[in-house]
Amino acid sequence: MARLKLDIPNQPFPFQTIIPVRITDLNYGGHVGNDTILSMIHEARVQYLASNGYSELSMAGVGLIMGDVGIEYKSELFYGDQVVVAVCAGDFSRVGFDLYYILEKSEGEQKRLVAIAKTGMVCYNYQAKKIAAVPEEVKTKLSYLP
Repeated sequence: MARLKLDIPNQPFPFQTIIPVRITDLNYGGHVGNDTILSMIHEARVQYLASNGYSELSMAGVGLIMGDVGIEYKSELFYGDQVVVAVCAGDFSRVGFDLYYILEKSEGEQKRLVAIAKTGMVCYNYQAKKIAAVPEEVKTKLSYLP
């Protein structure tokens, strides 16, 4: 069976946030479930956009919708873990771009990779209910990767 293999940029990411694992994030196996990882990258995305003066509904005149998502799980998370989520943007097209995520946790002096992810973001005009072009301002502000 073919597995998903993400190509995550191999350079420092311009944004990081820390997200604690809550007791409500645990599944029946006693660790964080896949739905929580998706929620964590959503939270990191919202914080990343806010750090640039944007929101998912207001980004230089357009909104955003997620066209796709890919997540590779690398290790478990448990209650009390602090997850460092790094985010960067790249692969801009006429109507969208990708956001990349690296999720790590500290284990003493070491960091352990928890997951890597990519979301394909599409610019959207919610009033007209149609896809919109990526504003040049957004490309300039968020472009970090070639």
